[in-house]
Amino acid sequence: MRMPRANLTVLNDRIELERISENVADAASFLKTIGHEGRLMILCHLVSGEKSVGTLETLLSARQATVSQQLSRLRLEGLVSSRRVGKSIYYTLADDRTRKVLEAICEVFCAPVEEERKT
Repeated sequence: MRMPRANLTVLNDRIELERISENVADAASFLKTIGHEGRLMILCHLVSGEKSVGTLETLLSARQATVSQQLSRLRLEGLVSSRRVGKSIYYTLADDRTRKVLEAICEVFCAPVEEERKT
């Protein structure tokens, strides 16, 4: 027994709506994570490549405990990954999606500052 075409359309629309809802929830969670100024600064520094906790402390002029706390949250959310070399821990962006979003943020919010310096 075949399902009427109208019912198939409604079913397909519901499936698509569920998929969109899941993606929106993921995006909202991602934006909430990067919405913290300290975490966003860390991520911006990691766009240029891997950094140690000590390097991030220096770049951010922040205490090790503060930097480590924010890195822990970023790691928990899957935005950064880490590796240990001796006593040092190095962090990098976990995936290309995060890099693309951060590059877009930098293009929108950082470009005017660079243009002002040229004039």
